[in-house]
Amino acid sequence: MEFEALLADYGYAALFFVFSLGVVGLPIPNEVVVMTGGAVSSEGLLLPVPAFLLSFAGICCGLTVGFVIGRYVGHPILTKFGAKGPKFEKNIERAQRLIGTYGSAALLFTYFIPFVRNMMPYVVGANAMKFRTFALYAYSGAFVWTAVFFLVGYFAGVQWS
Repeated sequence: MEFEALLADYGYAALFFVFSLGVVGLPIPNEVVVMTGGAVSSEGLLLPVPAFLLSFAGICCGLTVGFVIGRYVGHPILTKFGAKGPKFEKNIERAQRLIGTYGSAALLFTYFIPFVRNMMPYVVGANAMKFRTFALYAYSGAFVWTAVFFLVGYFAGVQWS
């Protein structure tokens, strides 16, 4: 597995940077990366607590970058995403609908919805949500999401490889 080799070479930094760059849409699903981090931790390549914390920190960094871009570039970036095709437009609309229905609490569970999780920070940033509110809900949801997939990878361990 190529990502496992990347982890062997760059360790914790690889986890952090892969998630930090996730906001630009890396072709590796985030679930696979987190589970791989858990699996290599169970095999002793990385220590579990630092691997988990750096994965979570990388996710928070990526979420924050998306929020800041949404805040300062706002609607033009959402229009650009929407112009990339119906899939992006549908996910932007879905994110906006979830915020309209559930308010800030939508950030607690939208990290579990593929593609919507990538659009949500841009949408709430463009809609001028307060950063404190964003951080409280988005980071809490991301923490739970990271814990679930990290633990799945950790307990799958050797079978994952």
